[in-house]
Amino acid sequence: MPKMKSNRGAAKRFSRTGSGKYKCSHSHLRHILTKKTTKRKRQLRGTTTLAAVDVPAVRRMLPYS
Repeated sequence: MPKMKSNRGAAKRFSRTGSGKYKCSHSHLRHILTKKTTKRKRQLRGTTTLAAVDVPAVRRMLPYS
């Protein structure tokens, strides 16, 4: 059986941690930043872990991660 293909869009957005969770970056930090407060923009920096309900979908898109 041939190898499965990874979803390349998902591969650029999600990465697996050592404990098996998925990490991703926050959304809403690309444009229209003037109306957002400094606190909100600061808290959107960095990475977060993926919600548990979204993990099965990401696992299907990234079969070998």
